[in-house]
Amino acid sequence: MRDSIRVKGMVTMRVFDKDGNIKRRAPRWFGRLLHLQGRPYEQRFHNIVTRQGDALIADALLASPTKAKVLSASGYIQVGTGWTGNSVKTNTRCNTATGSMKALDSGYPALKAAFGSTGDTTLIYRATFAAGALNVNGINEACLLNGNAAASNCLAYAQITPVVNVTSSDTLQIQWEITILGQ
Repeated sequence: MRDSIRVKGMVTMRVFDKDGNIKRRAPRWFGRLLHLQGRPYEQRFHNIVTRQGDALIADALLASPTKAKVLSASGYIQVGTGWTGNSVKTNTRCNTATGSMKALDSGYPALKAAFGSTGDTTLIYRATFAAGALNVNGINEACLLNGNAAASNCLAYAQITPVVNVTSSDTLQIQWEITILGQ
């Protein structure tokens, strides 16, 4: 009997305007011609659990883990504008970080569903960059960390495409889902 464990993830980015509504992208030329609204600024991306992330998961299964877990008190999300496409599995931070790392929102991480229900193998991490925290065009990378110090470890990394633009009056919410599947 063979069993393999897969870890996969999705990252959802939402940009909210100053009134708390999901912001819309500017319509393309055809949409402008027909006076259509742009698509909502809500995007989902695949991510990769990094080499450090694989080791963090293994460490968490020890009776006495040696590394900090990604918890609400120690978890951070970082965004950047320097996606290169090189060595994604070995990334330990965003290539070109922008703004400050953001601590996870209160109550996260959390299971997607109650134990014993469909979705109980998915952990959700979420951080919210409040209005004024970012004012940047071209966010094209994000990472999930177990701290905000130089020695912190990167659990997961994601390429963001198309890029996300955030003004100082916008709020950026990043929700990271990591699913562990035995097969």
